[in-house]
Amino acid sequence: MPPIPYEVVDVFTDTRFGGNPLAVIPDARGLDAAQMQRIAAEFRFSESTFVFPPAEPSHTAQVRIFTPVAEVPFAGHPNVGTAYVLARGASVFGRAIGAEMWFEERAGLVSVNVERRAGFVIGASITAPRPLEIGRDVPVGLVAACASLTPTDIELESHPPLVLSVGLPFVFAELSSRAALARARPNRERFVDADAAVPLPDGGFALFLYVPEPGENWRLSARMFAPLDNVPEDPATGSAAAALAAYLVSRLPKTDGEVRLLIEQGVDMGRPSRLQLAVRKVQGQVQRVSVGGACVPVMRGELTL
Repeated sequence: MPPIPYEVVDVFTDTRFGGNPLAVIPDARGLDAAQMQRIAAEFRFSESTFVFPPAEPSHTAQVRIFTPVAEVPFAGHPNVGTAYVLARGASVFGRAIGAEMWFEERAGLVSVNVERRAGFVIGASITAPRPLEIGRDVPVGLVAACASLTPTDIELESHPPLVLSVGLPFVFAELSSRAALARARPNRERFVDADAAVPLPDGGFALFLYVPEPGENWRLSARMFAPLDNVPEDPATGSAAAALAAYLVSRLPKTDGEVRLLIEQGVDMGRPSRLQLAVRKVQGQVQRVSVGGACVPVMRGELTL
């Protein structure tokens, strides 16, 4: 097999070595699932993406997303970063790139808008492929143990810890303070217990913790732990951010319009990320949630198999 080009970009940041790194294989034709999984494990990023021609000619590409241990149906920063990489090229599988792309994924069709400034591609935003799904509540003690916190660190006034998804499920919990968020540490043994008690489809038990910035309801600080997927901490988790944004806006009074949110993640691990979200409500119901941000190129090279 000839060498396979790849690119690495940092996503949800405009500063190199910030944000969430992503490996993109812009033309993965010829690779099978086992090879893609081994490549993702070799990169050891939270996700790597593999791009194939679309099944439907009117779409842009088929995108497959792998963590170091498994394929997942949808994720945020892989879509944003893949769109950034493809949009910086002249075409994808012979088709010119415009302002909008359509990615075929296991979770459904993902709509992508390319963001440009002064003619240069600077990032992208994506629309979640599925409506908000609200799952079961999760015991407070279980969540606290996973994050090496105490139950009093979990804020329950807004909602209990619970499972949410717009394509990929996570467990969400609001914390009582920014200090509690900074103290959080993943306890892998407790994650194993949690995974047995609250199994999530398409991956191990993954925990997204957040706290609103004082006086700013729509600016949040967050962290995400998924040690069972070989991701002790993720610098930026677009799919989780989109699910949380959709859920928080769904609880507002039944008014129409768009709510914009900013989630800052990765700060506590030295890779600050900024995720821009927009949630649209129609007749009191969330109809659309998008997440986007800037990207920065880091390296390119070739894989030899």
